[in-house]
Amino acid sequence: MKLEERRELAVLEAVERDEQITQRNLASGLGIALGLANLYLKRLVRKGYIKCVNVRSNRLLYLITPNGIVEKTRLTYEFIDYSLDLYRGVRQNLKTVLEPLVQSGLTSIAIYGTGEASELAYLSLREQGIEPVAIVDVAAGGRFLGMSVQSVADLSVTNYDRIIVASLDNGEAIRDELVRRGVDRDSILLILHKLGNSVSISKEGRERVQKNA
Repeated sequence: MKLEERRELAVLEAVERDEQITQRNLASGLGIALGLANLYLKRLVRKGYIKCVNVRSNRLLYLITPNGIVEKTRLTYEFIDYSLDLYRGVRQNLKTVLEPLVQSGLTSIAIYGTGEASELAYLSLREQGIEPVAIVDVAAGGRFLGMSVQSVADLSVTNYDRIIVASLDNGEAIRDELVRRGVDRDSILLILHKLGNSVSISKEGRERVQKNA
């Protein structure tokens, strides 16, 4: 399932929940720029899935149409299939990568990120009997999966063998940023979102694990 389809589903769900939702609140809820939220709304209006009604000179009301409900149902089923395939893919590929690490005693593993992929990475680690040594994100603060979230700036004082970049959309960019911050490239494991619904650790990453294990 493509990122655009996931966002369209999120927009349809948001409009169905709250017909008076503003573009600003929609953008905030989706974690995207205001202009991008406007773009998605216009696209869905053009497709006939959302109806835009002027209630005041400076106020718009967004209504999901019957066709929009049908499309939301279709996307929901597709998202369920995508999520199941995603979990199976991440689980199998992390198992492939983690097993040689466990056998070599390299079990101090950190997770970068606090999203859906991070939860999958955490579950995969636990299946291998590994408790992550740290949860890392751009900035420190809050808790995730029962652990305090550390700032990426504190990685230099964290004792870890590998760090899993748990991102489905921009893992390579995050990896490059971590390398710029001084993280050893060979210690970084990626979860890459491939074509279709498959998810895999990069071939490069598997070769590094096997070589360094």
